[in-house]
Amino acid sequence: MDLPNPALDALISEESAEDVKLICVIGSGPGGLAALKVIVDSPQYKQGLWKPTAFEARDNIGGIWLPAPPTDSPPQTPLYDSLTTNLPHPIMAYPSFSFPPSTFLFPPAAVVQTYLEDYASHFDLMRHIYLQTSVVEVNWDATSSKWNVSTSNGDTSAFDLIIVANGHYHLPRYPETPGHDRWLEARKASHAAWYRHPDNFGETVLVVGAGPSGTDVSADMRAVARCVIQSVTGATPEDREGGAFKVRGRVAEFLDPAEGRVRFEDGTEESGIDYCILATGYQFNFPFFLPTLLRPEVFPSVPPLPRELYNSSYSVFPLARHVFPLVSTFPSTSLAFLGLPVRVAPFPLLEAQARAVLAAFADPERLDKTQEAISVVSRYELLRSKVGDDELAVAKAWHRFEDQQQFDYRDGLHKFAGGEFTGEEWMVPQWVRDMYKRKDVLRREWRLLESTGEAEDWVRGVGEGGEEEWIELMRELLRRADERDTPNGDLKTRL
Repeated sequence: MDLPNPALDALISEESAEDVKLICVIGSGPGGLAALKVIVDSPQYKQGLWKPTAFEARDNIGGIWLPAPPTDSPPQTPLYDSLTTNLPHPIMAYPSFSFPPSTFLFPPAAVVQTYLEDYASHFDLMRHIYLQTSVVEVNWDATSSKWNVSTSNGDTSAFDLIIVANGHYHLPRYPETPGHDRWLEARKASHAAWYRHPDNFGETVLVVGAGPSGTDVSADMRAVARCVIQSVTGATPEDREGGAFKVRGRVAEFLDPAEGRVRFEDGTEESGIDYCILATGYQFNFPFFLPTLLRPEVFPSVPPLPRELYNSSYSVFPLARHVFPLVSTFPSTSLAFLGLPVRVAPFPLLEAQARAVLAAFADPERLDKTQEAISVVSRYELLRSKVGDDELAVAKAWHRFEDQQQFDYRDGLHKFAGGEFTGEEWMVPQWVRDMYKRKDVLRREWRLLESTGEAEDWVRGVGEGGEEEWIELMRELLRRADERDTPNGDLKTRL
């Protein structure tokens, strides 16, 4: 008969505790939720060897998709009332969790928020999330080889892995255009982060920017303003809709706000502008990192790679695979950034990035830092050959993917993760690549269906029989567009 041995039991318990790795996830928007989902899928989590904790500053999950009034500075979210997705949801969705059958092909923001809440509920993620708890500081402790994380509730805890998923649509980016500050001071301009719906901004409204928000705000304002001017970098000046909508080039200078006068890069001017909305983007912002860990400036020329980590506000550098810091002050596989790439289908990419992060965390030797450094230098030289000897231009382009690059990148992440994720079923299917190339045609066609009241009939019941039904619906929309756009019915099949 074995007698109890408290000392031995305590030793075994202590050794077991050392085997448990604590993972901190910063944020519970799409990136944080993807990280948690992939963690709870892992064998290490199921064996009790990995314990995740996510910290969320707001009172619910969802990140940018969780609405809030524009009362804070900056607002908690830039979400405006008319926002719909700019990708069809079969392409946008996490591969592990589809949108419900009959969902509009380009759903409004409220549907996406519900989808994220359902995702968290389905995979039982909420029990790992601390709401209304901000991360205020993250420091590497070389003595313990752990990250110390301090939160807004006054606690400080040690973690083995930090996954940064705090999003990048929070801190407004203002243009460097001369005179814009005078317009802000005169309350004749504001950033699109504060925009919610087309209030009475006056008869003539200037919208600066041609990204998704700039395009949507311009469309919104045309319903209420007499004249909308949209400033688009590189655009040829053009008057449309009988002069009610004017497209102009980049604003070169904001002149007298009292006169509502601006000068464009071609030397022409517009006056009588009542208000300006600056849809000029957002900065990468990680306020919980001290400047000694993440320097807030543009990285120096390469090679060699810098020994420190830089945040240019457009990109974080140097990162292996746009995720892992290539520095020597802490293990590269102990800190990961999710969701930095732009011009991508984000949700599927976030799950793929999370799988790569956990594969490297479980087996740090998987990350070949020498080879990764060579890859970073190669990308730097490629971008510099395109944009010239301008480090800021390289920084702006660093996380920007063109054409099909995002899909090759996603496939590469799964191959890097290894094991089951190298199977063909984890590679991006061809239909996703095809539909992404024609996403703008699909969105235009979908809006036509909405305008004629046919949209609901088109999607009723679609998806109940599986993903293939959504693929066929999108193909049918493209056939309609091709038939209408091809003269004399000479249809060229594109899919």
